[in-house]
Amino acid sequence: MNTDSQHLQQVSEEFQHMVEEFFLVQSRYSAAIKEIQTKLEILDDEFQMRHRRNPIHHMQSRLKTIQSMLEKLKRKNYEVSINSAVKNLQDIAGIRVICSYVQDVYTIANLLVSQDDVHLVRMADYIREPKPNGYRSLHLIVETPIFLHDQKRLMKVEVQFRTISMDWWASLEHKIRYKKNLPEMEYVERELYECAEISAQLDARMEKLQKIAAQATEGKDRALSS
Repeated sequence: MNTDSQHLQQVSEEFQHMVEEFFLVQSRYSAAIKEIQTKLEILDDEFQMRHRRNPIHHMQSRLKTIQSMLEKLKRKNYEVSINSAVKNLQDIAGIRVICSYVQDVYTIANLLVSQDDVHLVRMADYIREPKPNGYRSLHLIVETPIFLHDQKRLMKVEVQFRTISMDWWASLEHKIRYKKNLPEMEYVERELYECAEISAQLDARMEKLQKIAAQATEGKDRALSS
């Protein structure tokens, strides 16, 4: 085997090893997603038992692909390696939690991070302080242990909490904004921002109605028990 062939084989083996390492790390982040999702499902079930409604409307999870991790490392000028990805990328594993009301967002988020084995690494509150384009969401980076056959590892998961209307707006905003050659961009951005404001007002009004309904239910329950 000549020198060039040996070099190509070595590069191929190194690349194969890196891919295997990425898949191994992905499996660990997948386990971390399951851990956090289970905690959230338990909190949702307990809330339903106590208050007869579910604060979590639904959840979605996602795991960055190897290609996505590599692209982000290159884009941010980080070393392209598995150790670099684990060290520098905090959103490899992600869960989106869609809640019914704004108060539910904070209630469930606070209950999650108050658990002994969940450590809050970072929080960005885009509900109280929306982004300039109107985007609203509560972003948490949390760390939780996963237990493997021979060790315990602490893994980071990004958890985004939104109301139904926040999620609806963000989903459509993403589709509209990323259309190519979109005309009248200034008008579009202004309209998107105003829609975000209307969405926030709708959240506030619906939450007020929910509180009225909850108070009425509590009043009936007290009357029946007396």
